[in-house]
Amino acid sequence: MNAIDPAIENQLGNWPEKVEAVIFDMDGLLLDTERVYKRVMQQICTEWGYEMTHDMFAAFVGIPQSENTSIYHAFFGTDFKVEEFEEILGTRAHDEMARGIPLKHGAQQLVAGLSARGVPIAVATSTGDAAHQHLKQVGLHSYFDTIVTRMDVSKGKPHPEPFLTASARLGVAPQNCIAFEDSHNGVRSASAAGLATIMVPDMLDPTDEIAAMCVAILPSLLHFKSEIDHFFGPIGEASANV
Repeated sequence: MNAIDPAIENQLGNWPEKVEAVIFDMDGLLLDTERVYKRVMQQICTEWGYEMTHDMFAAFVGIPQSENTSIYHAFFGTDFKVEEFEEILGTRAHDEMARGIPLKHGAQQLVAGLSARGVPIAVATSTGDAAHQHLKQVGLHSYFDTIVTRMDVSKGKPHPEPFLTASARLGVAPQNCIAFEDSHNGVRSASAAGLATIMVPDMLDPTDEIAAMCVAILPSLLHFKSEIDHFFGPIGEASANV
């Protein structure tokens, strides 16, 4: 059995004694979609006579769409036409992603490697029903044992319910799961649910608060691929304890 890479093992937190399942965020973690949303949001804001900075966009990352109104109003005033803005955003982003959704570095390799070993894997995302279509479009949907969208929970991230729901569907205790997240609210959600949380930053760098909730912070999903054998054994071998 390979030893875990010291660069990962000696990072921030303690790994579970037993790892049995893995739960992934989607946007910004598996799919390189956050940049699409940022670009389209900035385009619409410019057309409407507003400016959306990177820091403004960051406030929306990892937040369910249903909770965006107060953020728009804080930035642009209560007269801002949120419903019209998001309708245009949804149409333009959908049209752009229909032409192709890029995967994040290492996403396909890691997901396929876990699936080949029979490791229970899930998605827990703040996206609604469109999550299923996006994962099908990039060829990842069939790998997952369950997909928890915003429509499947009463409270979205940073509440722990998305990860608790995903781990319950997998039949694995949260403390025996690893979570991969890219956003601050995603890390808060997974950590609050009791999962060993790995952050792979996308649009947001970790703060000290967020780093303290993680067992590791990695440059990409590909950096964990070499650790699959350590946690779960080679293909065909039963899952191994850490």
